[in-house]
Amino acid sequence: MEDERRRQLSGTSVVVLHSALIVTMDPQRRVFRNGAVAVQGDTIVAVGQSEDIISRYSSLSPQLIDLHGRFLLPGLINTHVHTSQQLGRGIADDVDLLTWLHHRIWPYESHMTEDDSYLSTLLCGIELIHSGVTCFAEAGGQHVSGMARAVEQLGIRACLTQSVMDAGEGLPASWASRTTEECIQSQKELHKKHHNTANGCIRIWFGIRQIMNSTDLLLTETRDAAKELGTGIHMHVAEIPYENQVVVDRQGVDHGTVTYLEKIELLQSNLLAAHTVWVNEHEVSLLSRRGVKVSHCPASAMKLLGFAPIREMIDAGVCVSLGTDGAPSNNRMSIVDEMYVASLINKGQEVFKQGTTDPTALPAETVLEMATINGAKTVLWDNEIGSIEAGKKADMIVIDSSSWTMVPVHDCISSLVYCMRSENIASVMCNGRWIMIDKKITTVDEEEIVGMAKKASGHLLKRAAIQIPTKMNFL
Repeated sequence: MEDERRRQLSGTSVVVLHSALIVTMDPQRRVFRNGAVAVQGDTIVAVGQSEDIISRYSSLSPQLIDLHGRFLLPGLINTHVHTSQQLGRGIADDVDLLTWLHHRIWPYESHMTEDDSYLSTLLCGIELIHSGVTCFAEAGGQHVSGMARAVEQLGIRACLTQSVMDAGEGLPASWASRTTEECIQSQKELHKKHHNTANGCIRIWFGIRQIMNSTDLLLTETRDAAKELGTGIHMHVAEIPYENQVVVDRQGVDHGTVTYLEKIELLQSNLLAAHTVWVNEHEVSLLSRRGVKVSHCPASAMKLLGFAPIREMIDAGVCVSLGTDGAPSNNRMSIVDEMYVASLINKGQEVFKQGTTDPTALPAETVLEMATINGAKTVLWDNEIGSIEAGKKADMIVIDSSSWTMVPVHDCISSLVYCMRSENIASVMCNGRWIMIDKKITTVDEEEIVGMAKKASGHLLKRAAIQIPTKMNFL
């Protein structure tokens, strides 16, 4: 088998990253203190000790890259982010969710052009890459074609989703006129146009913004269309108590959104349920039994929603990953920050449940799983990404732990979760291609995009007639 593999590689370039501390996140959770990874094209072909890997591929004259003891990790995965909201960072701080939606975000999104969405995704992508993200799940925007253009240019991996609503209060006029059939058909057309494009780095999912803005027909048609095309569904689920009460009053179920989704058979393994804060023990059990994936967005939840029962979900066997949410709800698009916050708030939450803290709640190993292999499972891509293993795609990040933010490193896993910052992300490889080297993104001009974003955001807010009230006395 090894001889056959060598024949396949003969005549092709092989890159060997060596002298690294490799945290593989493979099923055995192996960590190589002096490890190496061989990459051919877009694929990892071998992982092991540096001496062994270099020797094995020496006859192929590989390109050798000495990482000088730096960490090598699988690319981080952000499972809930609104890339189209990046131009709206700071427009909806310190307000409740319904005010946030009806008076800030929906007017903002409904006045976006495709070029706005393209630029917003580029800006967001820059921040994602700098925080070590190689794959993200779009939570829903209006111009998927603009997003796709940006994703391909950035060189990142993504599951893109259109924001879909066909009912409810507060919708802008241009959205309220959409029929259920139009909502489903537009997503099928996007799937046909963009799915598996950008060298296989783009996948198209179906989206449901939230149950309060969805008819029963939209929910069931989305369920059936996603099954037909073999793709996922991304939906905001059980965000606030009011949502659950609306579902109870409207549908006559015992509790709320999760209970009703089970009734209509939408709780399935291809459902990515974002936030999922207000759920009871029975609903957690339903999520587990149906294989639903949950994206935990701790910073956004603390700002707008509340405490999600993450420990209970994990104990029940639910696959929980991490997301940042969008810039107007979190402001920071750093999944590195989310790892830190997730661990802390889920430890502190034990005070409210048990009357005492529990430092063992959500340990570092679990948090790192959430950001890597669980993220891959959440986006239904774990056969190719989420860990450093032979046969998987070469999505990896290089971390410089030698700066004051991380020195000294006594426990590498704890240091990655509790000490690492985005500034420690040195280089990023996605699909076998370096998209950031020594903290400089190679695929786009960051300075140019930032300048264009400043202008575009001002024009967009003016078109949407959004004014940000302030109590400060500006002179």
